[in-house]
Amino acid sequence: MRAPLERVYPRMLVDAARSTLAALSTTLGTDGLAAAAARPGLLALVDQHAAAVRDSLDGDRRPLTVAALAGYTEGIRAAAREHDWHPPAGPVDWAAPDWLLTRLLAVAALARSLDGPRPAPLPPL
Repeated sequence: MRAPLERVYPRMLVDAARSTLAALSTTLGTDGLAAAAARPGLLALVDQHAAAVRDSLDGDRRPLTVAALAGYTEGIRAAAREHDWHPPAGPVDWAAPDWLLTRLLAVAALARSLDGPRPAPLPPL
């Protein structure tokens, strides 16, 4: 059961978005990004998918956010369920991943890029 929007606090939304992306990173990101680093063809494919995700989220006009990437991930998963797609039961064969796995790996790569260096805090006034 979902809480009414007026009872959901911004911090809860951010935590939920981070949780979605952390789960994606745990299930696909670690092994998939290592495989992409070792396979130039897969890396190029992931880069193409990442560019498409950025375009669909208007990433060229505004910065990507955890919430936007998590929402995109949930949308992809919902569409996959509607088409009766199931994640692989065992390890993923990154030599020939399907479109959906490649797209989710691209989202995991984009999410990892959000964890990059943060600007230094402003000095106190």
